[in-house]
Amino acid sequence: MTKKDLINYTGTMQQLAYVREYVVREGRANGLRMVEVKNGPLRFQAMADKCLDISALEFAGINISFTSKPGLNGRNPFDTHGEEALRSIMGGLFFTCGLQNICGPCETDGVEYPMHGRIRTTPAEHLCADAFWEDGKYILQVTGEMRESHLFGTNLVLRRTIRTVFDSKEIEITDVVDNQSDEAADLMLMYPCNFGYPFLAPGTRLVLPTKKVTGREDWSQAHIDCWQTASEPRAGETEYVYLHELASDEDGKSFAVIVNDDLNLGIKLGFDRKNQPYFMEWMSMKTGDYVIGLEPSNSSVYGRKYHEAQGTMHKSAADSEEVFKLTFTVLQGEEIARAQEECEALKNNQKETEL
Repeated sequence: MTKKDLINYTGTMQQLAYVREYVVREGRANGLRMVEVKNGPLRFQAMADKCLDISALEFAGINISFTSKPGLNGRNPFDTHGEEALRSIMGGLFFTCGLQNICGPCETDGVEYPMHGRIRTTPAEHLCADAFWEDGKYILQVTGEMRESHLFGTNLVLRRTIRTVFDSKEIEITDVVDNQSDEAADLMLMYPCNFGYPFLAPGTRLVLPTKKVTGREDWSQAHIDCWQTASEPRAGETEYVYLHELASDEDGKSFAVIVNDDLNLGIKLGFDRKNQPYFMEWMSMKTGDYVIGLEPSNSSVYGRKYHEAQGTMHKSAADSEEVFKLTFTVLQGEEIARAQEECEALKNNQKETEL
């Protein structure tokens, strides 16, 4: 329908779609600024006080994302205290790890780097929540800027844009990391994208253009045949982490798909392997911690110490910018089958290129 048609039927687009700011008033989320976006079939919330990470996603009323036992959390005094971060990591559709550490906490030359870094609890500045017509499309957009810096040290700025279109099934996240310093800076950036019940259920499966997969630890390697399909929740089950080497197209684009056949529903996660060459899968089938996480990253899941030892730490050049993109696309029916075909074609094309 055209803009004119829609306005004729509704008078205001708020009947169908909106971008709406509010403040949470309960528990450890008390005071948390949120921006809720509804584009028709999709509804999600971005946390303005926590890096504009998306805390939850629904499609047609079905919950897609994972929320951990701590529930919705605002910023806490223990967020960046080593492994105490586990008390506030709530999952969400995705959260941002970095900008100078991912995974476990560590210390280098007297500098402490907390679990998954500091950027995930950094509040947004210059927050803008907007909805507008552009070239016949109704755009819903949230933007903000998060800064990770300290006196006599780094000065990294993450500018995030979250964008969707009315009546579409896609969310696009564009991050621009700006090193506003006259010195190069370590830059580690990982996006754990987390899927939970009821979208995640026994039989939910992954479709990945995987060329090679290995377990992070011995117990993950011992269960290497289990990475593709979710089981029922099991008491006492450990978590598993799998490292995937993914095929990509000639432009470096790749993707991962997670599918619930009973719901006839899938989510396609798109990203660029040129600047996110690492991809990890986090699987927990434990009761109460039931989740599959898909994690594109510019750094290894082995973390900061690994890259320091290998001499492979990614550096952001002085006065430079790097752009990272993620897309979440809902798939239904034939769209799921086409994604599977695209996955196989990507793997086959990669093999031919390597030959």
